[in-house]
Amino acid sequence: MTATSRFTGDASPYGGGDPYADYRTAHFPFTQYANLADRRLGAGVVAANDEFFAPRENLLVPERAEFAPEHFGHKGKIMDGWETRRRRGASAAHPWPAAEDHDWALVRLGAPGVIRGIVVDTAHFRGNYPQSVSVEGACLPGSPSPGELLAADVTWTPLVPRTPVGGHAANGFAVPAERRFTHLRVNQHPDGGIARLRVYGEVVPDPEWLAALGTFDVVALENGGRVEDASDRFYSPATHTIQPGRSHRMDDGWETRRRRDRGNDWIRYRLVERSEIRAIEIDTAYLKGNSAGWASVSVRDGGGGEWTEVLPRTRLQPDTDHRFVLPAPATGTHARVDIFPDGGISRLRLFGSLTGEGAARLTARHRELGG
Repeated sequence: MTATSRFTGDASPYGGGDPYADYRTAHFPFTQYANLADRRLGAGVVAANDEFFAPRENLLVPERAEFAPEHFGHKGKIMDGWETRRRRGASAAHPWPAAEDHDWALVRLGAPGVIRGIVVDTAHFRGNYPQSVSVEGACLPGSPSPGELLAADVTWTPLVPRTPVGGHAANGFAVPAERRFTHLRVNQHPDGGIARLRVYGEVVPDPEWLAALGTFDVVALENGGRVEDASDRFYSPATHTIQPGRSHRMDDGWETRRRRDRGNDWIRYRLVERSEIRAIEIDTAYLKGNSAGWASVSVRDGGGGEWTEVLPRTRLQPDTDHRFVLPAPATGTHARVDIFPDGGISRLRLFGSLTGEGAARLTARHRELGG
């Protein structure tokens, strides 16, 4: 198993240097996918062998890492990331198995899926970053404990081989493994600190769970929906519109720049699989002076089919949740929301259920990927 890597940044002295290009501006091709390790999807760092200087939970904080030069505690400099003590050989301070020559953290993905790329962000770690990192993946049912994840019979697949990394940098790795994963083991060799971890990929949901739900949001990120393209991502990503829950602030939705032409903005989605849509929800929460004025929703069946408008151009209100029941189910594999003329929406929900054909394809893909 191989992975390609690239990092952006510098290794200038502690506290100096220009801001590095982080994971939002480093232009790694795989960042078009969703972050499967997003806390908003339910991801968590379930264990680490050492977190003496800074806690493991910082790895998955959604915001970029910050640096406060004068922020010290009784253990030393407080860093916005996960930082372990300096290794001085094996000791009782590292009680977990396989901790003799490196430090590690176990990460539960918020949504199981196929991983396309990983960013190991060492922002602000300049003299205390690891020499190299490696990442492994596993697929386990249910909600395993740290002890169960560390059991000898668990198969860990190498995703990123041990690779040198840069300090104060966004270290990116393309991952070619075409398998479904639920957990990661992130290793830093021999010790040091990592600010943030981002795991980009495609959600592969459990078909039995969706079948038990019956009616669900067929475009939701956690259920396997995804954004294929959007006309504009100037202020915030289009993927925000299919995140779990309601938006909690303005930048937690999708907002476009102001148009100075006669066009309009749009997002194109791929549904979890072929579905029958029965109801639509368009939320403009926290978008008050910048919400879209109108919106329409269209559906098509197949990647190259014709678009059929299922919700005609409809007036939207700022900071409001709009709900629409369709007069008849709309069947398709893709959806498109058009907003007029610009502005934004915070969430789009398409409630329905899988068709027989869609359910069969999803089950086959789940099995093929080792789910």
